[in-house]
Amino acid sequence: MKNIALFVSGNGTNCENIIRYFSGSHQIRIALVLSNKPDAYALTRARHLGIATEVCTKADFNKEEVLMPLLRKYGIDFIVLAGFLLMVPDFLIDAYDHRMINIHPALLPKFGGKGMYGHHVHEAVKAAGEKETGMTVHWVSKVCDGGEIIAQFTTSLSPEDTPDDIAEKEHQLEMKYFPEVIERLLTE
Repeated sequence: MKNIALFVSGNGTNCENIIRYFSGSHQIRIALVLSNKPDAYALTRARHLGIATEVCTKADFNKEEVLMPLLRKYGIDFIVLAGFLLMVPDFLIDAYDHRMINIHPALLPKFGGKGMYGHHVHEAVKAAGEKETGMTVHWVSKVCDGGEIIAQFTTSLSPEDTPDDIAEKEHQLEMKYFPEVIERLLTE
């Protein structure tokens, strides 16, 4: 059994989707949902589904002596960043080398890097006049959004699509494919 920690900062639709996807799995267990924000709705979603939650402030998240014992407490084998907005400290990247993934709401390497998250990405995609967008799952590295790409899924765009339309199309890809990518990485 592989124990996964989901790191979240916001609403948690991906978090809930991943928890539900692995509910009843004999190979993969969501052991922890961790957020840097005590009011992140993702924590409420996780608690309603019987998953342990923890809040780790930005200051504590960057302290190895705080974060690593917390992950050991839950026996975490693998980390999934699902809408987590903090930069990951080097000690955590080293400890979970090729055992920590992130989802990005665009087709990297386009529209990535510091400050490119959520609606900022979709506005940039619209402003660039892209004909398609999508989601990228990648390994977390010491370069923001620079880790090796694991999988990408695309959706076409029309000139009439607003940033909100683009966000919704991309989000549908996340709901469909993100849990499948996690499962493949942990079972192959």
